Amino acid sequence: MVTANDVEANRLIEKAAHKLKEMKVHKPAFVGLVKTGAHAQRPPQDADFWYFRCASILRQAYVNGEIGTNRLRRHYGGNKRRGVKPARHAPSGGSTIRKAMQELEKVGLLAKQKIGRVLTPKGRKLLDAAAKECV
Repeated sequence: MVTANDVEANRLIEKAAHKLKEMKVHKPAFVGLVKTGAHAQRPPQDADFWYFRCASILRQAYVNGEIGTNRLRRHYGGNKRRGVKPARHAPSGGSTIRKAMQELEKVGLLAKQKIGRVLTPKGRKLLDAAAKECV
C-alpha cells in the first residue's frame, strides 16, 4: 500500500489541495491580500494558495506527528533581506497558519491536543488517497 511518505511531497500536496478544494474548506477573506510573513516581498499570487498551504500543513502533521504554530512558522519562514546587512531567517506569519489549522479542525482532518495538533484518521485517509492517485 502506498503512503504519503512514499510519494514526492510537491505532487502529494498538489493532489491533496485539489481534494481540499472539492471539500469546500472555508477560505478567509484576508488570504489574497496579506503577505505570508515579514520575509515576503508580496502576497501570494496563486489563487489556490490557501488550499496548498492547508495541504502542506496536513503533510507536516503526517510526517512529524504533532505540530504547532511555532514549528510551522519556522518551517514556512525564509530569509529576510535587510539592505546592506546580511540576510537573516524570519519566521512566517502565524495568523495564516493558525486559521488554516482551525479550518482543518472544523472539517475533521486535524485534532487539537493539550499541546499542538495531530492528524485524525480522516486526515490520514485523505493523504493516503492522494498518494495513491500520485502513483
